[in-house]
Amino acid sequence: MRAAVKNWTGAPALVALGVGIEMIRLSVNVNKIATLRNARGGNIPDVVEAARTCIAAGCHGITVHPRPDARHITFQDVFDLAAMLTVEFNIEGYPGAEFLDLVMRVKPTQVTLVPDPPGVLTSNAGWNLTSGSADWLGEVLARLGKTGIRTSLFLDTDAGQIRRARELGADRIELFTGPYANAFGTPAGQEILAAHREAAHLAREIGLGVNAGHDLDLKNIPAYAKAVKGLQEVSIGHALISDALYMGLTRTVKAYLKALGSKPAKATRKRTMRN
Repeated sequence: MRAAVKNWTGAPALVALGVGIEMIRLSVNVNKIATLRNARGGNIPDVVEAARTCIAAGCHGITVHPRPDARHITFQDVFDLAAMLTVEFNIEGYPGAEFLDLVMRVKPTQVTLVPDPPGVLTSNAGWNLTSGSADWLGEVLARLGKTGIRTSLFLDTDAGQIRRARELGADRIELFTGPYANAFGTPAGQEILAAHREAAHLAREIGLGVNAGHDLDLKNIPAYAKAVKGLQEVSIGHALISDALYMGLTRTVKAYLKALGSKPAKATRKRTMRN
């Protein structure tokens, strides 16, 4: 097992495979808060205040996906969140030069690399690692890892892709749950869920941690959390923020924690960064 490393929060980042026996962590994606703010301009709703509310409600992390067109989360949002977060910080994105410069400056707990081309509406497929066209990711993963950042690759359930992620040096994979969510409640959904269960088993077997995300909601999470053993983290944004319009943000975060069967994170104070 690998030892814990320090991240910018001052707390150890859990990178050992043994973390899989713990409860599933909920990381709230606050992109949609920024989308609503940007529709009008100004700073209402406030992304930082929304994150603070989610943390107070017990979430274990905050996720953002700054895109090149800054249509929701901006680079300034990333810096503002990094300055106040007391929970894990997960930054998603395509590993272009500007994105890598950002995460190397912020040094979040985790960076999740996605294959999204510029302008895509939302992540809709995992990396194709077996074609050889993404071998350059090995250097990126090594660069991030040297700074103590935990790395994750956004993947479909294909066994070859998962094995290649390990060979390239990723710490974790994030299983793309969009197809599962779209087929939930149908026989096809059960087949997809079985594929996720097997993919997670393989990942753990070869030393990878397992995250999941995309279109998970209060209806489809319980079955997924029960079936996919060793799942360490889910990042949820669109459905959670949508539910919060009706239920309120605090109540919604607590409802998602309950759906996962997870306990709220304990509130902690922000530690001062050392130069």
